[in-house]
Amino acid sequence: MKYYPVFLDLKGRKAVVVGGGRVAERKVLALLKAGADITVISPSITTRLLKERSKKTIRHIPRDFERNDLQGAFLVIAATNSPEVNREVAVRSPALVNVVDVPSECNFIAPSVITRGYLTIAISTGGISPAFAKTVRRELEKICGTEVSGYLEFLRGMRAKALSEISHKGKKEYFLKSLASEDILNTLRSKGLNEVKKTVLTRFYKVKGNSKETT
Repeated sequence: MKYYPVFLDLKGRKAVVVGGGRVAERKVLALLKAGADITVISPSITTRLLKERSKKTIRHIPRDFERNDLQGAFLVIAATNSPEVNREVAVRSPALVNVVDVPSECNFIAPSVITRGYLTIAISTGGISPAFAKTVRRELEKICGTEVSGYLEFLRGMRAKALSEISHKGKKEYFLKSLASEDILNTLRSKGLNEVKKTVLTRFYKVKGNSKETT
């Protein structure tokens, strides 16, 4: 199976999770971060999910799955301990459906993910070996440290500043590309965020000062 990689905007969209155990909990917490409108269907749920229910961040239907439960769903996750129930959820799903640990019954699979602030890296082996995907993730985590999230926050502001304050199109494009250059990444790793900020700001004011020049 060759999967099409995609990042979904789930904000306000209906997501149904069938199951209330630890696996379902992990799925729900990930969906919460994405802003989904979540309904959990299970006779019982974990302590953490009970807390989310009490905060009204999720809806909980305390019973077994029924065939009409998926109506209007944008995304469905089957995470019960019953293969038969999970299979029925997959068959009846009107939308994107993931059956935990059974790629053949899914129309999408959940990758192994690294998150560094605004940066998200997804790793998949096409369902062949989730364990290998996790190993690759751990290697990439060494390369992309926590300093990346700080730089992206800074870069967000600098990009907006450049778009509004650098008038010359060519110099603006040059500066924006320079924000993602290898030398910036190497400086970030070797000297840290503060040093990168100094480098970027120096470059910005130099380009801005000459932004009215013609090429």
